[in-house]
Amino acid sequence: MAVKKAGEMMDLSPSEAREAIRRKEWTGPTAGIARGFVQANLVILPVDWAFDFLLFCQRNPRPCPVLDVTEPGDPVPRFLAPEADIRTDLPRYRVFRNGILEDEPLDIANIWRDDLVGFLLGCSFTFEGALLEAGVPVRHIEMGVNVPMYKTNIPCRPAGRLSGPMVVSMRPVQPDLVSRAVTTTALFPAVHGAPVHIGDPGSIGISDMTRPDFGDPVDIREGEIPLFWGCGVTPQAALMASKPPFAITHAPGHMFIGDRKDKEYSVF
Repeated sequence: MAVKKAGEMMDLSPSEAREAIRRKEWTGPTAGIARGFVQANLVILPVDWAFDFLLFCQRNPRPCPVLDVTEPGDPVPRFLAPEADIRTDLPRYRVFRNGILEDEPLDIANIWRDDLVGFLLGCSFTFEGALLEAGVPVRHIEMGVNVPMYKTNIPCRPAGRLSGPMVVSMRPVQPDLVSRAVTTTALFPAVHGAPVHIGDPGSIGISDMTRPDFGDPVDIREGEIPLFWGCGVTPQAALMASKPPFAITHAPGHMFIGDRKDKEYSVF
């Protein structure tokens, strides 16, 4: 099979991008792919953990904004993309057992179960098009790497059996563009909204910006200020802390691409 280049993926429709992913023609991060359309984080849990997780998201909406929930055993996200399949349509997955990462497969069709519920959560990739349109560069897109993500010392509000720290994504911004980045992303509350922290990473428990917990490091140029947004990888930190017997997520940066447009998630 032919492996697609990043430039070939950017202008595809969501269905075309999902088909390329399903065919394993693209297995990398999805930032910049199918521009203009919503992307989503994925968490899949057995139905007996689903209420705890839904409550966890309700109590922590900045890092965990819910966009869609599937019926038990049904792999189709009927609101975001009624012709998609969450078992095959993400570039890479993560499989956890008792909070331990066991595998990172390219699809999960062979381990799907009838008791599984899928949660699609807002992703900051959705507002990156608006940042670019506003003249705010996005470094990880420029570099062709995954967005850097960090565990913080900010605790999430516990819910049932789930607890853990907030994870943030980071984008460095020139000082004169910080207010523009904040106001632009604040218009997207359903996909993390405005930054949760600006500036000193140490004050939120990040000791080394060159070693993200997830994703790839990016260049931070002289004078640039790091901006941190709530991140949909937060549930993975909660899964590792809370240790449910079985869970599946997206691999960080390898998102589900939906049929709905980014602008549908803007309040402006």
